[in-house]
Amino acid sequence: METKNSHIHTFLRMQYPESVAALLFNPNRTEVLLIQRRDVPVWVLPGGGIDLGERPEQAALREMFEETGFQVNIERLVGNYTPMNKLARQTMVFEVSLVGGKLCVSNETRAVRFFRLDELPPLPPPYAEWIQDGCAGGPPVTRVLTSVNYQTLMKYLLSHPVLVLRFLLARLGLPINT
Repeated sequence: METKNSHIHTFLRMQYPESVAALLFNPNRTEVLLIQRRDVPVWVLPGGGIDLGERPEQAALREMFEETGFQVNIERLVGNYTPMNKLARQTMVFEVSLVGGKLCVSNETRAVRFFRLDELPPLPPPYAEWIQDGCAGGPPVTRVLTSVNYQTLMKYLLSHPVLVLRFLLARLGLPINT
């Protein structure tokens, strides 16, 4: 008998991810929770790196609580995303459901709020595709992150040089948390 977690364990055996992201929809699935980061002030899904010895599911629960104040349960694996370069990390995206807690900001987040799916703020790649995959509700996807590439980086560098500089500093372990 196949359970909702059987897909998760299959993916874990394939390749261990470096990071996670969590998708929390409102009850009627018309809104999604996003955070505005402090280090690079853009709207993204809650998530982050996996600590040594931590399972991806545990990391998703921890990151959601640290960044939003919400306690959640894992509902399903949305996808396992592989980078095509050093700009992204191997990431597992999970859909989660709200269990408790109180919405709040943290030392990693400037703001936390729900956005209507048809009125999302500008999102850096690959967040829009992760949200789209989550909305589809199908079986977990396995995909290469083609939207995170050097051409896109150069485009953003020309249009948002300060954000790109902050992103690059954060990737080097030198975040600017204002």
